[in-house]
Amino acid sequence: MEFTAGGRLEVRLNLSDVGKRVSVRRVTEDGPAGRKFTDTVGVLTSWDDGVLHITRRGGESVRIEESTLVAGKVVPAEPARRRGPAATYPELARVASRAWQPLESERLGDWELRAAEGFTRRANSVLPLGDPGLPLDEALAHVRNWYASRGLPAYAQTATGARGTQESLCAELEARGWVREVSAELRIASLAPIGDAVDAAGLGDRVTLTRAPHEAWLARYQRKGTSEVALKVLGAGPSVWFATVPGEGGVPAAIGRCVVDGRWAGFAAVEVAPERRREGLGTLVMAALARQALDEGASAAWLQVEAENAGARALYDGLGFGTHHAYHHYRAPEADGR
Repeated sequence: MEFTAGGRLEVRLNLSDVGKRVSVRRVTEDGPAGRKFTDTVGVLTSWDDGVLHITRRGGESVRIEESTLVAGKVVPAEPARRRGPAATYPELARVASRAWQPLESERLGDWELRAAEGFTRRANSVLPLGDPGLPLDEALAHVRNWYASRGLPAYAQTATGARGTQESLCAELEARGWVREVSAELRIASLAPIGDAVDAAGLGDRVTLTRAPHEAWLARYQRKGTSEVALKVLGAGPSVWFATVPGEGGVPAAIGRCVVDGRWAGFAAVEVAPERRREGLGTLVMAALARQALDEGASAAWLQVEAENAGARALYDGLGFGTHHAYHHYRAPEADGR
């Protein structure tokens, strides 16, 4: 916060700071025990009619009455990177998109519309990087019509919390009635320590790597009844590998998927049988995939994880992954809505 020479808090913000990362302090309660304050850090996405809206790193929008402000200032665009390889949001967004490819895509300026007959939001959402070449309302109308013509709801995949992310676009979507349905984190790490997480001795005997998901792998995969569309999405990517740890009854004890794309190795579908958890099988799978990716020249790792998945988060924490940004899927309002 800013202080004057006399130690007084000061608001050093104005309308020209909309779109910048800010830190503000506001009064939340006045009472006999004195004033209570709350601090908020995020991107100032709007300041209208005496109300500020600040989007936090995780995507939450905070509404603040201007009259409650006691201090505020512009702060650096993103916090210092603590661990993991250097990466920009657009680079990671494009790498993640190539690792989970739709069956059909179309460009709208710099935006990419993606469809895969409804299999996962990631493959059935617009990736709005850059300029769509149209005013926002016209671009969103085109997006909605494109998905409606395919019998699909319209989703937009956005991100918050890093340099170049889309806090302002998230605010614009929310103002137009789009609803955030799902949020998760994209995490990154150095690849070599993952490959070294277990002893190489006997690794090849315990983990099998294949280029396609066989029936046993699919039996462990969480999305049951996998369709031909799903198989096409799973199998597409620059260099795709599937890992399997054998289990009882022909169903693997653990599985995983990795897509190698230049310097990046993207991990997904790391799943362990409930009765075999806490045996290190998740680490085993990721180590085998990481070594394959290292052999192909990759040096950095990324993955996506939802906040509710405590077991996966603990595994990834132990392997050195740190959060780069949060990503979100916004669903368009119904046709008779705003």
